[in-house]
Amino acid sequence: MRVEVDRDRCASTGGCEAMAPDVFEVGDDGELVVLTAEPDDALLPDVRNAVQACPTRALRLVD
Repeated sequence: MRVEVDRDRCASTGGCEAMAPDVFEVGDDGELVVLTAEPDDALLPDVRNAVQACPTRALRLVD
């Protein structure tokens, strides 16, 4: 599975970083950075939670 970010929708609230810090980070410039575009299976539950909780629906998981 691969993580994708819609940069036009992302508000960089940091919720995804709090839920999956090994995958997401809000950079010093305020932009979301995907640290691991293809997270391993152990990280997927946290990534799914972050995707579902994203207030702007900017995140998605694709096969």
